[in-house]
Amino acid sequence: DLLNPTTGFRLTSQSTPQISLSAGGSNLSEIFDASYYHPVGAKLVIAMRERIGALIGGGLASIAPSRRLYAGGGGSVRGYGYQALGPVDAKGNPTGGLSVVEASLEARYRIGDIGVVPFIDAGQAYASTTPSFSDLRFGAGIGARLYTNFGPIRIDVATPINRHKGDPIVALYVGIGQSF
Repeated sequence: DLLNPTTGFRLTSQSTPQISLSAGGSNLSEIFDASYYHPVGAKLVIAMRERIGALIGGGLASIAPSRRLYAGGGGSVRGYGYQALGPVDAKGNPTGGLSVVEASLEARYRIGDIGVVPFIDAGQAYASTTPSFSDLRFGAGIGARLYTNFGPIRIDVATPINRHKGDPIVALYVGIGQSF
C-alpha cells in the first residue's frame, strides 16, 4: 500500500542529468531512498527511512535553486520549516545545497480506524557534494492518523530538538498518507 505501507521495504534510486544553457554547467543528481516497515504484532508497525543525495559536477551558483537539495518539513525533518535546513544566504534564506542526508524512525500504533505515531527525524543539507554529517538537526513529535478508504489522514506535531535561532518552537503538518 503506497499510502500506508505495513510490511516490507522500498528502495529508490534516482539519477538525473542536468544541463544549464544559461550558466554553462552540467551536473548529475543522485538520490537514494530506503524505507523499511516491520510489523510487531497486529497493531504496531516500526517504520524507518534513510535518504542520501548529492549533486555531482557543478558549483552551487551554477545550479538553479529548484534543482538543489533541501531538508526540513513534513516529508523530511519534522519540527522545522519546509526546506529550511542547510545553507542560507546573507539574509538567512535557505539556498539549498549540493548534498542531503535524512533519517526517520516511527512507531505506528493502530486501533481500528485511529492511530498514534511517535517519531524522531534527523537530517541536514550541505553546501558540499559530500554530506559531512555535521550539524545534524533533530525533530521529534507525535502524530495522529485517521484511516480511511483512500489512505490515512495524517496530523503530526513536532518540535526541533536542537533548535537554532529562528526555528519554530512547534510545527504542525497535515497530509494524506504516511510521511514515508
